[in-house]
Amino acid sequence: MEFIESIEALEAHYGTPGAAAMRKVADRMTPLYRQWIMASRFCVVSTVGPEGTDGSPRGDDGPVVTELDEKTLALPDWKGNDRIDTLRNIVRDPRLSLMFLVPGSNNAVRVNGTAKITADPALLARFEFKGKQPRTVIVISIEEIYSQCARALMRARLWTAGDESAELPTIGQILAEMTSGEVGGADYDRSWPERAAKSLW
Repeated sequence: MEFIESIEALEAHYGTPGAAAMRKVADRMTPLYRQWIMASRFCVVSTVGPEGTDGSPRGDDGPVVTELDEKTLALPDWKGNDRIDTLRNIVRDPRLSLMFLVPGSNNAVRVNGTAKITADPALLARFEFKGKQPRTVIVISIEEIYSQCARALMRARLWTAGDESAELPTIGQILAEMTSGEVGGADYDRSWPERAAKSLW
């Protein structure tokens, strides 16, 4: 198997992007990109660090990010598994990408930039929900915003295929497999919905 190992060879293979692919890029929140991002309750956060890459899903009851100004977004870090892979990466390498999705739309909007983490009390208080605050907030400096071609979501039939999860293994089963039965199993799966409902925020 041969591999493409130079930018020149890669660009020769793919050719020149069309005008729409290049001219849709903004360096700040525009009115229409703002409307799109504020409609998104879910995004995937991608970071990189010494141990490798990380892609983390983030979701909220309303907009998943808050706009601090046209060049700055804030992403609250709500209750999770406490691995802090994303946060650990940001501390050591501030580069970050976000991919925003809205149910029913085959488009995605992407943000590239850099990030810092804060536990500033005033900013945490802005996100208070049901008496709870995030542990920290990721503050993102925008370098690029652009829409993503809809073909990937169309090919995957992400919003039109219906529920395809019936045959998936449960997380309890996966944990049991990974720990030779020490963690997880049927009891974990039975108790998970109640535990999750108590700790969404």
